[in-house]
Amino acid sequence: MKIGRVAGTVVSTINSPIFDGRKLLLCDLITPDGEPTGDYTIAADTIHAGAGDMVLILDEGSSARQILGEAVAPIRALVVGIVDEVDVG
Repeated sequence: MKIGRVAGTVVSTINSPIFDGRKLLLCDLITPDGEPTGDYTIAADTIHAGAGDMVLILDEGSSARQILGEAVAPIRALVVGIVDEVDVG
């Protein structure tokens, strides 16, 4: 799992059917302190997150497919939660 901040959406007019009706989010990965790492990932939205939200990203293909109920699909990352706060201490 990773923590990220939604930077925007990605639009794809031609894609695999697994993405039909799903929003693709461009997420800036962040440290637990909220600092950007400089890395980005694209994740399919499962919770209706929006720009600026701090989110929990499941970045493991087989787990993502399991959540979507698909045995075989070209998907790796899903946004699975909105983070209210991170307590490091």
